[in-house]
Amino acid sequence: FDLCVGFQVCHSLGTLLISKIREEYPDRMMMTFSVFPSPKVSDTVVEPYNATLSVHQLVENADECIVLDNEALYDICFRTLKLSNPSFGDLNHLTSATMSGVTCCLRFTGQLNSDLRKLAVNLIPFPRLHFFMVGFAPLTSRGSQYSALSVPELTQQMWDAKNMMCAADPRHVSTLLNCIHCVPWKAEH
Repeated sequence: FDLCVGFQVCHSLGTLLISKIREEYPDRMMMTFSVFPSPKVSDTVVEPYNATLSVHQLVENADECIVLDNEALYDICFRTLKLSNPSFGDLNHLTSATMSGVTCCLRFTGQLNSDLRKLAVNLIPFPRLHFFMVGFAPLTSRGSQYSALSVPELTQQMWDAKNMMCAADPRHVSTLLNCIHCVPWKAEH
């Protein structure tokens, strides 16, 4: 692990794993993708308890936490993508597309945010303020093609509450920091 910069953990693996990795590799960065529950998607009684109990570990042991919630994912599928009965596969498609977009700067060469440490330095003003609310554009359902959008259309969609992977409207919530991570792509001008 001499060249290991950090770890990315999908939150479903559990906070015990996060704390053990932090003990073994305290100087490595830890990024999590945490999906929080919603009664719209599942009626499992223990989901809210698991989410509540995990927050302490995320605050203490994660350096960067991408927050997704099932309610926002469900609403995107239902309202934006017009799916009448969204499945977990549809929610997982949105989650995987978001994860791919967030981590593309780690997978492709570039100057800005080329590893987890640089990403944290550029986005986190204070150590405990490391929870990110992510917007994604363009949104597509499984098997659909991306439509060609202009840069202003993409920018508008990125900041639209309907495209946020966390059920909060950034126009009405106090946010300390806003940023857009742009993925290289061919745009229609």
